[in-house]
Amino acid sequence: MSEENKFNFSEKVNQQSTNEMNKENAVEEKKEAVKKDAQGLWKSITTFLNELLDFRDDTDRDATIQAIKGDVPFKGATAWILVCSIMVASVGLNADSPAVVIGAMLISPLMGPILGVGLSIAINDIDTLKRSLINLITMIVLSLLTAFLFFYFFPLSNDTSELLGRVSPDIRDVLIAFFGGLALIIARTKKGTIASVIFGVAIATALMPPLCTAGYGLAIGNWAYFLGAMNLFTINTIFIALATFIVLKLLRFPMLKYANSAKRRRTARFAALVAIVVMIYPTITFLKVLKDSGLENDYNSFINDEVESNRELWFQDAIPHWEEHTISLYFNGEVSDATIADLKNEIKKYDKIKDFELDIKGNKSRGIDKISDAYDRAIRDLDQKDLIITGLQEQVEDLKSSITLLNKQIESKNTTSNTVSFTNLSRDTKLRFSDLEYFGYSKMLESKDFINIDTVSIANVRWKVSLDDSVVLAKERDLQVWLKNELKVDTVMIRRN
Repeated sequence: MSEENKFNFSEKVNQQSTNEMNKENAVEEKKEAVKKDAQGLWKSITTFLNELLDFRDDTDRDATIQAIKGDVPFKGATAWILVCSIMVASVGLNADSPAVVIGAMLISPLMGPILGVGLSIAINDIDTLKRSLINLITMIVLSLLTAFLFFYFFPLSNDTSELLGRVSPDIRDVLIAFFGGLALIIARTKKGTIASVIFGVAIATALMPPLCTAGYGLAIGNWAYFLGAMNLFTINTIFIALATFIVLKLLRFPMLKYANSAKRRRTARFAALVAIVVMIYPTITFLKVLKDSGLENDYNSFINDEVESNRELWFQDAIPHWEEHTISLYFNGEVSDATIADLKNEIKKYDKIKDFELDIKGNKSRGIDKISDAYDRAIRDLDQKDLIITGLQEQVEDLKSSITLLNKQIESKNTTSNTVSFTNLSRDTKLRFSDLEYFGYSKMLESKDFINIDTVSIANVRWKVSLDDSVVLAKERDLQVWLKNELKVDTVMIRRN
């Protein structure tokens, strides 16, 4: 045998390595293809979203600026429209009518100066800012005066739900004002203003009712109502103006040009300063309202999940003291130390109120033993009352028997051989004529020549109203014949009662 191997393995090894390289290249090519497809899909999605959400190409800058500035002036017809809308809103609050309040929102001209403030800050137009602020303040004063006079002469009998809903703003009012303002200014900037959106924003932001509520607070001297309502109005006003400022900046509305460069710089600085100052209040308000909302949510969850759901506790009431960071819980009956410790541990699960102290107050005088005794006493009292009622019922039955006996005795004294018992007569009459509702019988003396006297039998009857007249007449004839036979008389007169 020669030293050369019969099998050559080098060719197989080379072929395997080549196949593995080809597979790796194919995998890499597929990865690149997937990446390209993903990039193409992402680009398509991005393009679609840009076309869907981009509204810059549909903006009419000059018409928007002119329209907003046109709504800023406040005189003549606008003033009377404002007074009328305040009167309508006040009537709606007085009558607790949401429909009337909504009508007042639609005719209110308050939105014009608010948009003017946002526009003027965005484009550095100081003259428009001055006019907008002056007109807005004038509108507010006139609105408060009108509402004050209305509620002074037509006070509410009680605080309505429409009114109470405007004295304590929360996080929802902030969000409504901001997003409502966004919708309003976007609709304003569109070519061909969307009137329905503007009306919807007027309803959602509700600028008129807070002013009416503030006027009501002044009329009755309730400063809490006044300050709460003015706080809500201020929130709505500032966030609508803020939304206007943001949208106009994003749309890159042209800044107002001044011939004097120094004046332009001063104007820009002043507008920036106003924007910063204006932003301080809504920022503080938003954070405060957000914090209060979180506190209330955690408080309500704790009461519902940990206190009211515990069937072993006779829960009566809960009063939060936000400033003191305490919650007072009131129970009917005693509360064990283990239950108190459990409630104090459970409150730590709620992040916003975990540092609050629980002031748990049980009514020891109304413990289980006391309540059981009171229950037993109540049962005994009921038993005694049942005995008294039973005795009274027996006395009533005895009285009925006595009255029946007396009636029979009276009839027996008045009964002669020629008469019958009225008790028997009335019973037999009802049996024969079931449609009778009333029956009376008597004898009457009469004289036709004022010398001779005759005795006449008279029957007074009342039939069911559902009977026809023809049926009644037939029954009365039958009754007359039957009574003649029973009474053994020649004449019986039938009279309807």
